[in-house]
Amino acid sequence: MTTPPEPSKGLVQRAPEVAGGVLRSILEFAIEGRGSIPGAKSAAARTLQTRGEHEAAVDALVRQHVSLAGAQGFLTNLGGLLTLPVALPANLAGLAVVQMRMIAAIVHLRGYDVDDRRVRVALTLAMLGEDEVRKQVAASKLPGRPFLVATAPVFDPALDRQISERVFGDLGTKMAGKHAVVQVAKRIPLIGGGVGAAADGYFTYALGQYARREFVRRRRGSSND
Repeated sequence: MTTPPEPSKGLVQRAPEVAGGVLRSILEFAIEGRGSIPGAKSAAARTLQTRGEHEAAVDALVRQHVSLAGAQGFLTNLGGLLTLPVALPANLAGLAVVQMRMIAAIVHLRGYDVDDRRVRVALTLAMLGEDEVRKQVAASKLPGRPFLVATAPVFDPALDRQISERVFGDLGTKMAGKHAVVQVAKRIPLIGGGVGAAADGYFTYALGQYARREFVRRRRGSSND
């Protein structure tokens, strides 16, 4: 009798084209927005106008998205998200949208063109986080950091597929790990309910700090055009 695959393993083992399609849908939603949810460029422009200075705007964007990541109801009911063919649990897809939107907004403020395919691959790569990117590069499984991918001479479709697979698999692995931690925490009085929100907020903050270190400023002047 065959044992059915675990959900997390099935997620990791999806075909490369599925991984690419999922992440493109999420990335498009994060950058362009939909309905009442403004995209990364709009969020960056509005925050820069309010704060008046690029680094202050980056600080504010990270804080905003950490708060959104901790709002579990927001993640599972993100407007328009359920119409996307993302093939992921709603809370995982919602968290990915929030984190990608934050990274894309920072990248935009730092002077990169988020419509450039190289930049989109780079900000997808940044979703792995600094430690994982460093390990993958050291093991020669990836050619370089997000900044190098964003500023490469040409777009590399093979690298795009490779990074999509890795990030897609990483999302599933993180969700499985988080689920296990939450299940344990639920047995501890007064703690269990907020563990998932705290974990999402922490990882979102870490990604925001990584993005601001990785994507150095490319041009002077306003980024709200």
